[in-house]
Amino acid sequence: LDPISTLKIEDLMRELVERYTIIIVTHNMQQAARVSDFTAFFNMDEDRAGYLVEFGETRQIFTNPQDRRTEDYVTGRFG
Repeated sequence: LDPISTLKIEDLMRELVERYTIIIVTHNMQQAARVSDFTAFFNMDEDRAGYLVEFGETRQIFTNPQDRRTEDYVTGRFG
């Protein structure tokens, strides 16, 4: 989406979160940091797809992740 449409959707999400639980899936780390209260980081390997690596408050995940794989992803080292 273009930046204006993205902003409109994020504004709508902020309104809806008063009444609903919203789950989004994104590879856009900036968007995830802006709109989420909690973040789950999933990964895959040769044996498993979509396994949970780390879950926590978004601020924690982005500023002090507990798992190196999470840190590598949110800082752009891989992904």
